[in-house]
Formats: sequence, C-alpha cells, structure tokens
Amino acid sequence: MSSTSSTKRIDVQQLIDSGRFTGYQFLVAFLCFVVIALDGFDTAIIGFIAPSLKSEWGLSPTQLGPLLSAGLVGLAAGSFVAGPLADRIGRKMVLVLSVLFFGIWSLASAYTDSLAMLAFFRFLTGLGLGGAMPNAITLTSEYAATRTKSVVVTIMFCGFTLGSGLGGVLAAHMIPAYGWRSVLLFGGYVPMAFAVVLLFLLPESVRFLVLRRPDSDKIKAIIGRITPTTRLEGASFYVPESPAAVKRSPVAQLFARELSFGTMALWATFFMSLLIVYLLTNWLPTLFKDAGFPIAKAAMVAAMYQVGGTVGAIVLGWAMDRYNAYKVLGISYLTAILFIALISFQYTDLLILNVAVFGVGFCISGSQIGANALAASFYPTSNRATGVSWALGIGRCGAILGSMMGGALLGAGLGFSTIIMLLAVPALLASVAIYAMYGKYANQQVRTVAA
Repeated sequence: MSSTSSTKRIDVQQLIDSGRFTGYQFLVAFLCFVVIALDGFDTAIIGFIAPSLKSEWGLSPTQLGPLLSAGLVGLAAGSFVAGPLADRIGRKMVLVLSVLFFGIWSLASAYTDSLAMLAFFRFLTGLGLGGAMPNAITLTSEYAATRTKSVVVTIMFCGFTLGSGLGGVLAAHMIPAYGWRSVLLFGGYVPMAFAVVLLFLLPESVRFLVLRRPDSDKIKAIIGRITPTTRLEGASFYVPESPAAVKRSPVAQLFARELSFGTMALWATFFMSLLIVYLLTNWLPTLFKDAGFPIAKAAMVAAMYQVGGTVGAIVLGWAMDRYNAYKVLGISYLTAILFIALISFQYTDLLILNVAVFGVGFCISGSQIGANALAASFYPTSNRATGVSWALGIGRCGAILGSMMGGALLGAGLGFSTIIMLLAVPALLASVAIYAMYGKYANQQVRTVAA
C-alpha cells in the first residue's frame, strides 16, 4: 500500500477499503465468530436439557412453555438495552460484559432446583445473549472493507449454527454421563473464560474511537496493525459522518429523516423473518412427525433447514457484496414462497421435501443473516449498534410470536399443508419491506446512506 502524507487527514473507512483483509481484521472476525458460537450454544441449550428436566422434575408441556420462552424475552430486552449503550461507551466493553453476563447466569442456572428461578435465570441469560449478538455483528462490520462487508459478517454469523449444533452433540454425550446440569456448567464457564480473552485481544471499533474519542492513542495503534506500511506520523483521522449526529441520541437517530423509512422496513423484515425461523426451528420436527414421518426421518429432513441456512448465508453474503443488496434479499425472500409451496403440496416425496426444506433454509435463514449485514451497513457509526440491536430486538418479538404460533396452529387442528403454506404470508411481507427499501434508496450504495 502506498504511504500517506503525515499532514493528511485520513478517512479510516477508506483506508480499510483500500487494503487487503489482514490478519488483525481476521482476528476480530474470529473472536466475534466464537462469541456468536457461544451465543448459539447458550441460546439452544434449554431445548437440549428440556426432556431431562421434564422427566426429573415431572413437568408438563404447559409448565415448560414459560421456561422455553424466558430466554427469548431476555434476548429481546437485551437487544434494546445493549445497542444504545454500545453507541455511547463502546462496542468492546458492552460485548465483553454481555458474554460475561450470560456466562454467569448460565452457571447460576445449573445450581437451581426451582422452575421459577430457572426461568428467571434464563431471562437474565437472555439479556446477555441479546447484548452480545448485535455488538459482534457491529464490530465485525466496522473492521471489514465495504467490498467484502456482507460476506465477512455472514460467515462470522455462521458461528451461531455451529454453536447450537455443537450444543446438541455435547448434550447427547454429557447428559447421560453427568446430568443436564453439566451442560449449563459448560455454557457458563466457557463464556466467562472467553470474556477474559476478549478483554485482552479484542480491540475497540476504530470507527467508534475516531467518532467518539478522536484523541485516543489506540487509534494509531489499531490502524498500524491493519495497515502497517502506512505512515501515520502527525496524521489525524476522521469518518465521513455529521459531527452533530454524535450529540444526538442513537435511538432518535433511527428516526432521522434519511433513516426512518429504512428503520421501519428493516423492523418489518426482521419481525417476519425471525417469526418464520423460530416457528420452523421449534416445530418442524413435530410437524413432520404428525404428518406421518418416522422420528429419525423427521429429524433428518428438519436438519436440512439448518444446512440450507448456513449455505444460504454465505452465498447471499457473497451476492450482496457484488450486486444490489436489497434486490438480492428481496428476491431471496420471494423465492422462499416457492419452496414453502413445494413443502406444502409435495411433502410425501422425500427427495423433493429435502430439496424444498433446504431451499426454505437457504432463502429464509440465509436472508435473515444477510439482513444482519444489511442493517450494519445501513446505519452510520454513531448509531450502528443501536440500529442492529433494535432490529434484532423487534425480530425477537417475531421469534416469540412464531414459537407460540406453532403450538396454537397445531392446537387449532390445522393440517400440515395449511400450517406450512401460512408461512408464505410473512415471507411475502419481508420481501415487500426489502423492495420498499430498494425503491426508497434506489441507485444508492448502502454505505452512502450510512455516511
């Protein structure tokens, strides 16, 4: 890379964009990947221990319901709190505290014998989980070059699937040998230890430092690690954003004239998308079993949804960096309707069913991960963490509704085809919301909206 004049003001994002993806940026993405994996593990953990809890404590499905939803409520609440805090005091500190927080309460959950206390501890665990995810997304986004931002964020977020899948594998081995509490202990001690690693290895967002703490000595040190050949003596740094935005509430900025429409459209997308994701994640094996599939085949077909989501995240992230991100996601959500219809009307053919479930995972879960990257690109540095976390918070409300809807629709006696086909409605609404953003911000690069 060419050297920079010592008297020149340096645009930090332009500097990152003009260089290659360095080992230091990879370190940031990897640490955030591990955070998301731990987040996925601790989010899914309650589902893996639920059968043992039900047996040991003699619980009914009705009693398990509040326990399973307590974490989701905490996730939503944590998202709403953590974002504005991170935009004020920094992404790193909120992320470290969030990981420490959900580790502590997962550990506490292992030592309770009360259903009410376990539900309360799951809520507190959810607060930490809800704070960790948006800040990991934000940090990864702010260390990635614009040309690769979406694919870097989506690959990083695949840690969630890895973590939740690892939870199932560990639970299958640990619960028979050591009991269900051992899984909670693992979900407590590992994040607590990793929080210490983050404290020493994870840097603060350099964009945040330039915007909020322009005199910080850490800025040159970080930029020197990213672009070691750039001359920084006497240089000053900036990000191309309005200084007035720093003084405004990060929540108020969500509804600024240039962002308000996009905020509402993103909220609609996240709500509808996560409604589908959680309804399918929680109820797909049950729906297939009720449709007459053996348990083993039902589980295998349902697993294709997770595989599709992982592949979709990477492919769609790649496409978002090369084409218009709004059109990529809008088409993906629209295509999901075709796969939903295929599941609804052709579920007796196992080969077609596997392809269709993979397709829904690719288009819905993959697009949701892509929407995380879109939100991180859409908002400016001054309220990026708030924008991502509040979109996720609204999305978690959709997740809670989706989890409840599965049971309600089954209880109403609706058939397999009807329940699956109903998912076409939120998929269509998510596509409409993304296309509305495309219409509003047509011919604009996402980064110019955030600048």
